[in-house]
Order: sequence, then C-alpha cells, then structure tokens
Amino acid sequence: MRISVIGCGYLGAVHAACMAKLGHDVVGIDVDPRKVELLEAGEAPFYEPGLPELLAEVRATGRLRFTTDMSQASAADVHFLCVGTPQVHGEFRADLTYVESAFAELSPHLKPGDVVAGKSTVPVGTAEALAARLEGTGAVLVWNPEFLREGFAVKDTLHPDRLVYGLPTDDDGEPTPVGVAAREVLDEVYATPLADRTPLVVTDYATAQLVKVAANSFLATKISFINAMAELCEATGADVTRLADAIGYDARIGRRFLNAGLGFGGGCLPKDIRAFMARAGELGVSDALSFLREVDSINMRRRVRMVDLAREVCHGSIVGRRVAVLGASFKPDSDDVRDSPALSIAAQMQLQGAHVTVTDPQGIVNARAKWPDLRFAETALEAAEDADVVLLATEWAEYRALEPDKLGEVVAHRRILDGRNVLDPRAWRAAGWTYRALGRP
Repeated sequence: MRISVIGCGYLGAVHAACMAKLGHDVVGIDVDPRKVELLEAGEAPFYEPGLPELLAEVRATGRLRFTTDMSQASAADVHFLCVGTPQVHGEFRADLTYVESAFAELSPHLKPGDVVAGKSTVPVGTAEALAARLEGTGAVLVWNPEFLREGFAVKDTLHPDRLVYGLPTDDDGEPTPVGVAAREVLDEVYATPLADRTPLVVTDYATAQLVKVAANSFLATKISFINAMAELCEATGADVTRLADAIGYDARIGRRFLNAGLGFGGGCLPKDIRAFMARAGELGVSDALSFLREVDSINMRRRVRMVDLAREVCHGSIVGRRVAVLGASFKPDSDDVRDSPALSIAAQMQLQGAHVTVTDPQGIVNARAKWPDLRFAETALEAAEDADVVLLATEWAEYRALEPDKLGEVVAHRRILDGRNVLDPRAWRAAGWTYRALGRP
C-alpha cells in the first residue's frame, strides 16, 4: 500500500522503515530538514539497534523516502500520525501542539477513502475531536497506538505483541460501515504480523486511546511498587532482589519490571502517567488515578536516595569528592536522555559540590546538550580515574561486565553504588570494594 508517516522522530522513523520492510511504498514527512537529510542518506538521527541496517536495506529497494513537503502525502492512502506529545512545561497535561499542527497540515491533502491512523499517545477524547474535523473530507480516522520499547523498536514493530484498532463505532459499540472499511485497510497494512497470529483488539476510539497510557501506568506502578519495597528492605535488612525473585514466581505477578533501583525515566512513562492524571482531573475522576501521584513520588525519591547513599559512603559529604557516573541514557541500548535518572542524579551531585564525570556508550552528545556543565568521558575507566565513588546508573552490558580489579586500579577509593542492582556484590566486595545498592544489605 501507499503510506505516509507524519513525524519522523523515534516512533515515526522506525515505523516508516518497518512499513517499507513489510512491502509498502512509504514516504516519511518531517518539518526538520536536518533529520530528513540524515534519513534520506540512510542514517538514523538517534541510536536504535538494528535501525541503520534496516534503513539501508529498505532504502535500496526504493520503497522508502523522506521529505519536508507535506503535499507528498497526497499520493498515499494511509497516513500514520507519529508526532510527539511532550509534557507541557510546568504542568502535567500533554502538549498537543505537534498533533494539531500535523493534522492541520495533512488535512488539505486527504482524499475520500483515505485512512488517517493516529499512533501518538494522546489524552482520551483527542481522537473524537480530530475525527470531527475530517467530516466532509471523505477520509476516516482510526486510532492505532504504538507499543515500542526503546532498544527493541524494530522488533516490536515488525513482530508486535498485539495490535489495537480504534474505529468509528455506532451507539451499540459496533464499527460503522466506514469503520469496517478502515479495518480492512489496516488489515492489509498489517497483513504480515496478522498472518503470524499477532493478537488483534478491535475497539472504539476511547478504549484505543486509553490502552497505551493504561499499560504504561501499570508498568510504572509495578516498578514503583518494588522500589517502595526496597525502602522497607533498607529499613529491615532484607534483600529486595531476593524478595522480587520470590514474589515473581507467582504467575499473577511475574518477575518482569520488578527490578528495584533508580526507577523509570525516558520520554514515555513519566510524562504519560502525569498526562493521564491531568486528563482524569479534566474528566472529573481524579480520585481514580490518585495512586499515580505516589507512583511518581516513589520514583523521584529513588534519585534523592541515591545521592544520600553516595554521601553515606563518602563519610557524610560529597563536597569536593570525585564521582564517576556510568550511564547517561535513561536505559541501555538507547541514546535517549529525557528524564534520565542517571543524569538527574549526576546533576544533583554536582549542584551539591561533587566533581562529577559522566560516561555513556551512546548518550554523551545528548547528555552534553542537556547538562553542558557536567564533565564527560568516553569510557568507564576514563570516567573513574581518581574517583572517590563510582555509580552504575544505566545498566549497559559493558558496565555489567566490568572487572572489579581492573576498575579498582584507576579509582582513588574502591566504593561502588549499584543503582540498578545488576552487579554481583560478593565479587566486588571480595575485590576490596565497598558495595552499596538500593534495597540490599
């Protein structure tokens, strides 16, 4: 099929490349000329494993191109809206500026029978308002939320764990005739994953919009739950990793996302749960999501606690101490530093008088742009030179594989803070390190 992808950031660039991989003729459209130039050259404007290779492969087929010209969307039959919805500065609600702008620019180029598929994460009610603006154009709006994990985005797009179609429905909740037709179009778009028996949920606009924020809120709650348990473990001498193992064997609970540490960050979970709370307030049901305030609070407390832990191992003060922070991105296999716990802690320590050096395999450029006053190093050994304390803040594989003795040769004092509970305490203590972690004795 002929497809346009509006917005070629993290979501859009991956989606465009994957749609071309599935055999569709795709044009990606973005307002940023530099981003388009990179993508046209087959280069990813951000770090995502597997994307450069995929871009090179599909660009060679001629099925994928990028442009800043919105009129190029007129040749497409399906239009995926993939722009960002960041948090409004100083508020919890989502900023729909990019959605509104992209929709306004796309609308004049739509034709009868076109399908506009929203993938951006938006407050419930947004799709209904946008659909009303399509009346008279002959085009139909569907809501098709994304569920990408940074570091696994290509896999998650080509082999999704589920697909959700939010269609126009009648008073009985059944798809209208145009909704049925739109479903047939989406079925053709996703023919390959559907043939692989990917689960499909067909529903209304409101439910489809709620799926992503509900899922992210549940995951955030699970992470904050185990971090709350970590606080209790610290007060009692219990071990939160063993606690997580034990309760994770319960199939109703599961072990995934029960990893205590510095908590969550990035461009999705923090802003999505806050926007969810804001929308609930607008709908008059704020009490239904009041628990998310504590989820957010627990998450932020982990960052403060890590600074306190650094102070403890440095005998009460980090003023003038050299601190090596291993990790800048909010998670491994990504260069995304949005709301990164690692950078937040590094900045807090620096503001409190420590001399902080940060390293990351992929995130240094973005981190330096966000916190230019921090010092950066290319490698863990360089960052740790003469350090009084080392903090593992992002669980990159190369940091998990660090040899205690080798790292110990360059530091001033063998003190390590395991912010992600991924190191072997026995191995590090045996090598003469003071080892501390959140929720562990």
